[in-house]
Amino acid sequence: MKITPMAPTSCEIDTRLLNEFQRDAPVVSNPFAEIGARLGITEDDVLTRLGALRERGAVTRFGATCRPNTAGASTLAALAAPDWDVERVAEMINAYPGVNHSYLREHEWNLWFVVTGPDRAHVNKVLAEIGEETGLRVLDLRLVQAFNIDLGFDLSGAKAVAPRAPRPVPSRSPDPNERRVLQTLSTGLPLVPRPFAEVASAIGIAEAEALEITRRMVAEGFVTRFGVIVRHRALGWRANAMVVWEIPPEEVSQFGPELARLPGVTLCYQRQSVPGAWPYTLFNMIHGRSREDAMEVLDAARALPGLGAYRHEVLFSSRCFRQTGALIHAGQGGAV
Repeated sequence: MKITPMAPTSCEIDTRLLNEFQRDAPVVSNPFAEIGARLGITEDDVLTRLGALRERGAVTRFGATCRPNTAGASTLAALAAPDWDVERVAEMINAYPGVNHSYLREHEWNLWFVVTGPDRAHVNKVLAEIGEETGLRVLDLRLVQAFNIDLGFDLSGAKAVAPRAPRPVPSRSPDPNERRVLQTLSTGLPLVPRPFAEVASAIGIAEAEALEITRRMVAEGFVTRFGVIVRHRALGWRANAMVVWEIPPEEVSQFGPELARLPGVTLCYQRQSVPGAWPYTLFNMIHGRSREDAMEVLDAARALPGLGAYRHEVLFSSRCFRQTGALIHAGQGGAV
């Protein structure tokens, strides 16, 4: 007797959509039609599903994450807000253009946020104004070198996934049209059959040029991922731990690449320390479904030769206030 295979359920299709297209999505005139062909569904179905997933908060956008400090400027910042005033201070921080991520973490330095902008002057101005408005000291933890900044998630149920090989580091600055396209990619493409045509029309270039710029930005490493940008907490990855290591700056390169290759480490980079306030230089992120999962990855990190001997702290996040795309081009925002 011939057995007809069961059609995949709607939930299974959503999982494939989220899992298989977080990176390397097709850069073509009709990307959603091609995604649908690969999934065995229609273009309209893909657009409907992405729209619904965005409404549910499982997806922030269909677009790109951009390599820090290549098309603009960015920094990781932190301040110590009184427990009773966290909500008000977080609201003040998030009101500034270019603040695209902000989290509450379990530490004395409890409010952590990323400031992005078209140049370093914009970032400096925002940091200074936040310090003045809140009356709190702001740590400016500038990126020194990145070891892993991919931040893709395997939603298949695996506890720890090895990161991909790093993308190339751009060797030039983007031109004005490239910046405009990057801003749109960072903010998110419109969920329409021909999104690049709309992008091109808004910028004043041809669709073919918008596509070529996007392919070039991916190939040269300005874009670290192009596809579905998920909200990991909404999808069950709620144990978000930032681990910071106090390592002399000249020794960080001995440990960063090995730590970045460890399955379960989702981000890894070196940042400047702040004498007298923040001695840590090597940062890595662990995203787990539970604290136990995250601590298993940390135990593996501590077991790396020599790394466990250095002082380190684990800062679990307890709340996400904001998660959007970066501000790259002057006059445009990064909010979805």
